[in-house]
Amino acid sequence: MKDLLEFLTKALVEDPAAVEVEELDEDGDLVYEITVAEADLGRVIGKGGRVANALRAVAKAAAVRLERRVIVDILD
Repeated sequence: MKDLLEFLTKALVEDPAAVEVEELDEDGDLVYEITVAEADLGRVIGKGGRVANALRAVAKAAAVRLERRVIVDILD
């Protein structure tokens, strides 16, 4: 799942080297924190948060196989 989020995020940004995805396990939930370059933050969030919501939807769909709850946070 981490690789999937990293791949999708790197495809969206201009500086893929700055993309970092950290996986945390909090109370049984998988939390993924995505960090990108400041200039690329708008690209990852999108208008009205549409891109961010799409990333979350893909992560939740992939989490069905794991039978776990997934939270995707985009850090600024």
